[in-house]
Amino acid sequence: MTAALLLGLGLLLMAIGMPVAFAIGIAGFTYFLLPETFLPTSIAVQRIVSSTQSFPLLAVPLFIFIGHLMNASGITPRLVRLSTLLAGWMSGGLAQASIVLSTLMGGVSGSAVADAAMQSRVLGKSMVQGGYSAGFSGAVLSIGGLITATIPPSIGLILYGYLGEVSIGRLFIAGLVPGFLLMVAFMVTTFIMAKKRGYRPVRSSLPTGKELLKALRESIWAILFPVWLLVGIRYGLFTPSEAGAFAVAYALLVGCAIHREMGLKELLGAMRASVRDIGMVMLIIMFAGIIGYVVSFERVPQTIAELTLGVFNSQTALLFVLALLLVLMGMLLEATVVVMLLTPILVPVVKAAGVDPVHFGLLMMTLVTFGGMTPPVGISMYTVCGILRCSFYDYSRELLPYVLAVFVVVAGIIFFPDIVLFLPNWLLG
Repeated sequence: MTAALLLGLGLLLMAIGMPVAFAIGIAGFTYFLLPETFLPTSIAVQRIVSSTQSFPLLAVPLFIFIGHLMNASGITPRLVRLSTLLAGWMSGGLAQASIVLSTLMGGVSGSAVADAAMQSRVLGKSMVQGGYSAGFSGAVLSIGGLITATIPPSIGLILYGYLGEVSIGRLFIAGLVPGFLLMVAFMVTTFIMAKKRGYRPVRSSLPTGKELLKALRESIWAILFPVWLLVGIRYGLFTPSEAGAFAVAYALLVGCAIHREMGLKELLGAMRASVRDIGMVMLIIMFAGIIGYVVSFERVPQTIAELTLGVFNSQTALLFVLALLLVLMGMLLEATVVVMLLTPILVPVVKAAGVDPVHFGLLMMTLVTFGGMTPPVGISMYTVCGILRCSFYDYSRELLPYVLAVFVVVAGIIFFPDIVLFLPNWLLG
């Protein structure tokens, strides 16, 4: 009960506009000030410090840095050309290209919001000038970022693996198939909508082999990046944390020596943006350590597990209920915050129910990231609507077919766990 009140206090502080990290920190410290706890406040300070003492956590700042480095290295415009070539011949060509670009960028940026913002600036204006409604353009550009949440290197999957003590390597590999299924679902939805509205292709014909070969050659270093990561993790060349260091070196090599588009100015800009993002995320992680201790001390996971396992006699029913909870939380809070708050609580519950935590991790990241694309406080929604100057009403109306597509994929993941698990089980055993 006490833990629930503290969680409610944190949510209330966030609702009135307090920064997330401080809202979590105040709620956590309040527990140690209650007379019935009899715990010294020094434990809270120790938990803040100990939250940063983790080798796997090194992956977070490294992969945040790599996202900014890749965007500064000249990779993005090459991927735009490749995406337009691959999908521009379909109905709704620019919209289809944006979805393919999201899939390719999933292995580069690792952030759904960053992907949505980048695409809105690169493709958004062209889509509106090409006859697409602003609401439809915003919906497509926003929902495409959902693919980024599953394809490695996803920052959310790294945090989930760290907090839930789940193999980050298995999570990375498991995310490939759901990411591909989301891409197919969104492209089919876009094709149907484009046919009804007369949104035309941007190319008159399929790409020729020569054109395709040229575009692939120009984009090869970006395409190979997630491949090197998965191969390195699979064959033990480096851990997911060490993969972050490899990725930084890789981006510097591509940007400075191969593309020669990243100089000192671009490097310093990427470093400034990374420091800002890393500081924000790490501050949340540090204060979330207090909440994690409180949750564990109050035996919240065990209590929830006992209640849920007594009510739900099937894994499928439990996952559907948790899916609804995750969507609602994602609609109110940023995905990273939801992962920080709920992973220590829900992972023991799903383990007790016999659900593979890798399976649940992909389900969780998909749903909490999707919540950020919906009203009332979706960060991706505000980002694309702000850049494209479209109304939230038009955006929300155009998003509805994609909501259905997401729920179809999520239902498939719940009913058929092997969609997520067969690849990591095959590669890693």
